Amino acid sequence: MKKQDELRIGGIGLQKQILINGIKFIYEYRSGNLTSFCIGFEAGALMEEGYKKGIAHVVEHMLFKGTSTRSEKEINKLCDEVFAFHNAMTNYPYCIYYGTTLSEDFRTGFELYSDIILNPSFKEEGFKEEIDIICEELLEWKDDITQYCEDELLFNAFKNRRIKELIIGSKESVKSITLDEIKAFYERFYAPENCVVTVISSLGFHEVLKIVKENLGEWRKEYVKPQLKLYEDNISGIFIKERKGISGAKLQYIYSIHELTDREVNILKLFNVSFGEGISSILYDEVRTKHGLVYDIGSTIKNEKGIKLYTIYFGTSKFNIKTAIKLIDSIINDIKTSKNYFTKERIENTAKIIKLKREFNMERAVELCKSLTSYEIMYGSYEKFLYEENNLNNFTEEEILKVINKVLTKPSIQIISPEI
Repeated sequence: MKKQDELRIGGIGLQKQILINGIKFIYEYRSGNLTSFCIGFEAGALMEEGYKKGIAHVVEHMLFKGTSTRSEKEINKLCDEVFAFHNAMTNYPYCIYYGTTLSEDFRTGFELYSDIILNPSFKEEGFKEEIDIICEELLEWKDDITQYCEDELLFNAFKNRRIKELIIGSKESVKSITLDEIKAFYERFYAPENCVVTVISSLGFHEVLKIVKENLGEWRKEYVKPQLKLYEDNISGIFIKERKGISGAKLQYIYSIHELTDREVNILKLFNVSFGEGISSILYDEVRTKHGLVYDIGSTIKNEKGIKLYTIYFGTSKFNIKTAIKLIDSIINDIKTSKNYFTKERIENTAKIIKLKREFNMERAVELCKSLTSYEIMYGSYEKFLYEENNLNNFTEEEILKVINKVLTKPSIQIISPEI
């Protein structure tokens, strides 16, 4: 092993080792009878430069189609036997494989996932059918009107960024992907130096580490990390698209936040709780409760590598679109110049809300596994996830106003309206 670190924050004891082959291993002990784990790679859609769009997601699917020693049916049967929950996910910055077993079955579950990752067969048999399944997934994706609104907005708001096109690609791009191209992408990005393993278990550290080494410790492969241009400013303006089969309208605003510092992102998180999270937020109270213009409204921060956007979203009738936009713009202008709203008491209460939600999420072991793995992949440090929201109550109203004036300018706005 190259390195061992130990970190303890808020009662959570975490250890990290980098194995000889470059795999980054993160561990936490939890009492009970369960073990959750996540195996992740920086092999998401952002890595598709030079490849067909959607190939990262296709690789994720194809890994479960069989290995050199197991058929797809055998994989599925064993998954049902040992996992309480298991899944895989391709995002723009990463692809992760995760699940929860009884601790007594961790060795079996981890060996199965290691086999899937190390020894995919990539056979012609079943390949076309899996591509057809992904195309069906694409249709379901587009049926979700909120997702459709976001997809249209990202497509219109950027010229060159990978996020302007769907993670899973288009029907045309997916249908054109070959097995040789899948193998090439897999060989390029599925490598130990590009791999993070996180385990939260009632088993001891050394026992878990031994199992990880037994299954992945001998894996060797050269890896060179690509240098990518990830960001560009959004194109401001309003984009309108009519769609058949819907009775209400969906709208989204986005603002680029890729130039914010970590401190500024934390300030934006503090602001967002009051501005757009929950039924006591400014947006909900003003636009829905007082004026009755929308049936759902909120705002979110997407701070993942390669994405980094602040979003306002809402649904309304086609007759209220202009009035809702005018009111939201007015609220934004008012909040940017407000005084004595973000009092010390409000800041402290908001920081407490963030802490509560964070602690709740960290209680769910498999979700914590996913977060630690994805942060280690995106930023080279899982510690960033643990530290990033500390000391939120130390910010001032002046700092908050400075950040929101920096962010809330020149939005891209997408309207999905019922076809007239």
